[in-house]
Amino acid sequence: MSWYRFDPALRRLTLTLHIQPNARTTAVAGRHGDALKLRIAAPAVDDKANAALIDFLHQWFKLPSSHIRIKRGARGRRKIVEIDNPGAGVETRLTSMEQACPANSNNA
Repeated sequence: MSWYRFDPALRRLTLTLHIQPNARTTAVAGRHGDALKLRIAAPAVDDKANAALIDFLHQWFKLPSSHIRIKRGARGRRKIVEIDNPGAGVETRLTSMEQACPANSNNA
């Protein structure tokens, strides 16, 4: 099962993410089951980790932050994130995100 789905009719990208807050740096860490694991350099208090996650995705996909929202899991580590109108080249960005994972990183 893939960690992302793209619905071309709705022009919506849905990501399944596993978040590790309080990391030293914000980065892609690898696969975590059917999710992509991201380390976030912000604490999980006062929505700081969620804001840092949205900022990371905003920079990675080069989209306005208003296009990115946490659909489910705002208070947990497992999050479903929706990105509206991800634009051309979304497959390339997803591939580059997965390739940024360290080698042998399944369930990192």
